[in-house]
Amino acid sequence: MPYVAKKDRNQMMICSMDSLVADDSIARVIDAFVEGLDLDGINITKAKSDFEGRPRYDSKSLLKLYIYGYQNSIRSSRKLARACSVNLEVMWMLGGLTPDFRTISDFRKENADGLKKVFHAFNAKIAGALSKGFLSVDGSKILACNSKDNNFTANKLDDRIKWLDAHCEEYMRLIRIADARDADDADEIREGTLTKEELEDRFAEAKERLEHYRELREYMEKNGLSQLSLTDEECKLMKNKNGFSVAYNVQTAVDSETHLIENFEMTNQPTDHGLIGRTVEQLRKNASDSGKHPVIETVADKGYQEENDMAACLRNGIIPNVIQPDGQDTCELELPYEENPEAGQDDPGAMLARGEIPESYRNVIDKAEVVTRRKLVRDDVPAQEIKSPYGTEEEMLARAAEGYFVRDPERNVVYCPGGEQLRQKCIKKNGNVRYSNKTACRHCRYRNRCYSGKNEWKEIDFNKDTLEKPCKTWNNDREPEKGKHSPACPCCTGRKGHYEKRRVVKITFRPDKAKMAKRMCTSEHPFGTIKRSMDGGYFLLKGMKKVTGEFALMSLGYNIKVAMNLLGYGKLVSLVSE
Repeated sequence: MPYVAKKDRNQMMICSMDSLVADDSIARVIDAFVEGLDLDGINITKAKSDFEGRPRYDSKSLLKLYIYGYQNSIRSSRKLARACSVNLEVMWMLGGLTPDFRTISDFRKENADGLKKVFHAFNAKIAGALSKGFLSVDGSKILACNSKDNNFTANKLDDRIKWLDAHCEEYMRLIRIADARDADDADEIREGTLTKEELEDRFAEAKERLEHYRELREYMEKNGLSQLSLTDEECKLMKNKNGFSVAYNVQTAVDSETHLIENFEMTNQPTDHGLIGRTVEQLRKNASDSGKHPVIETVADKGYQEENDMAACLRNGIIPNVIQPDGQDTCELELPYEENPEAGQDDPGAMLARGEIPESYRNVIDKAEVVTRRKLVRDDVPAQEIKSPYGTEEEMLARAAEGYFVRDPERNVVYCPGGEQLRQKCIKKNGNVRYSNKTACRHCRYRNRCYSGKNEWKEIDFNKDTLEKPCKTWNNDREPEKGKHSPACPCCTGRKGHYEKRRVVKITFRPDKAKMAKRMCTSEHPFGTIKRSMDGGYFLLKGMKKVTGEFALMSLGYNIKVAMNLLGYGKLVSLVSE
């Protein structure tokens, strides 16, 4: 049986580009949507052509190209430039234009701010045709354009500087041996050993790297940085399921009924604590432009458990149904008491701040009462006035060797009894700074004497007034000295405080379990589609502003696909064309 017959390549064809694109192609949806946009209103640069000079490419054509490209895993400017010549749907959308890859790349960089507005413009056009539910807030790490070799923490720099110091000393010792060797003994050099010239070259290379790392450490200490990325300064080293990666933490708010991404926020915060209000606030502001006070209901996992953020959400008309720790159904929240009689019954946040439970909060708030709290307020002391009583690093190390953790407030480091430096890891809710050094603890010969916990390393917290803390397990055989104070003890720093009485609203909050059970099947799906189907697991651009624009294109491409499945081609085109 013969094969299916081919068409003759040399046969002339008379057809239009429109006939080569399917009638229900998603390219037609993108074309109709962009043609209906007012690019001047969303700050797309160069939206209008000039009367003089060489004509430029239409901004609408480049925007169509990017939306189509991100939806179909074509993200590189060079691949997009090639698609303009080989992809029939792209050729149809652009009318046969073939812009250079630099022109395509510059458009994305120059319009990073406007791309998020394009994303919201699409959501606004289809909002009236779809029923809405509650919002599911979740975050995911997306790799930044920065390798782990070009990301440094203070502890990582300390370890490399210590390692290079030892290598430089060893090279110097070998060079001195080579200098002392007689010229007549040159033939007796064993095979595989380095010559004096090779040793000097390696020593110079190690010395250069050592100075570079010292400059980086000095820069971080001067600017109070916990880590430094050389390629993309705004990305951070974060923990994910596969270990650690240099990434951005993208927050999305996904509708439970449509699975559309309603809003997103780009952050470089390694954890999700306190990010519910930040992610949903823009949607609440857009809904309240009409003068009403809408209530937005959200769900989130345990990683968003942060009392201040949850209390602020309730004050702003956002119900944060955060999954509670095992065995808990409720949590206690506190809001500052605000007497605002002018606010009516239509403002649930103002009612709650007065101690009244609004009708829209009846299902999630068991009790709200006004109570008086007595709180210690420390008299503020400028950080530069808090100085260590030990003048030099050697004195601090000598004190630490006696069994103390000694903090240097000027360099923001802690010296441990083992002679290592602990660097700032994070700042806790109460304002205390946590210090640790994983690498030093793993290889410390005094490990069993210093720490006996379950973790692999020691972590110690200091407030800004404390300059040293005793290591309780260091001198178990020594009786504690009674009545003797160290010059660095907390009570000798001279900082005092006073108590103030404040009225607060104590709230017993009960999250909705039925809604929380639907969280995973709502939030995980968009991230999975973007990362796997649309090849969106990494960013190509650098900087918070530019990666925000890049994720706006990913979210817009995802929403167009979902909206087409929900509404159908005909209805979607009519909506986006308006």
